[in-house]
Amino acid sequence: LVLTVVELLYWRDVKTSGVVFGAGLSLLLSLTLCSIVSVSSYITLVLLSVTICFRIYKGILQAIQKSDEGHPFKLYLKQDVGLSEETVHKYSDCALAWFNTTVIELRRLFLVEDLVDSLKFAVLMWILTYVGALFNGLTLLILGLVGMFSFPIIYEKYKVQIDHYVGMANKRVKDIIATVQAKVPGLKRVKAD
Repeated sequence: LVLTVVELLYWRDVKTSGVVFGAGLSLLLSLTLCSIVSVSSYITLVLLSVTICFRIYKGILQAIQKSDEGHPFKLYLKQDVGLSEETVHKYSDCALAWFNTTVIELRRLFLVEDLVDSLKFAVLMWILTYVGALFNGLTLLILGLVGMFSFPIIYEKYKVQIDHYVGMANKRVKDIIATVQAKVPGLKRVKAD
């Protein structure tokens, strides 16, 4: 599964990546225009129309050719599409572990176990208020989808130049942090603890 996602994001199979990217972007853009109920209904109607038309088409062909091929979706109707108990337990255990870790971390941040971490969290939330004022969640999802399908291939193509500039930026940030720590007396003590 992970290999398939990586292959999709790096456009190893251009046709498949294009279909996934186009379908995802179309879905997100349609959600900006219509409600999720309408979009879900339209997608379901389109899929149902295609399968019904294909079933009728195959039935007419069988009648004309006097063949006995049977139902065109017979192979898919016999496949087991249910989830096994092991799969459900595996993913529910992962979700439960993630949920518990998140709750413990939020408790630690909100109850100020570590002042510096809680202040960092407060600054992050303050920055996100500005992000929320500029973009809604759907816009961020669209930007994320475009970024997921763009950045890996751009990085693969311009790896040397990007690594060079990221290294320069990292050095500059470390220099600024060192300067601030040197000038603010309380930060050295917190860092040492």
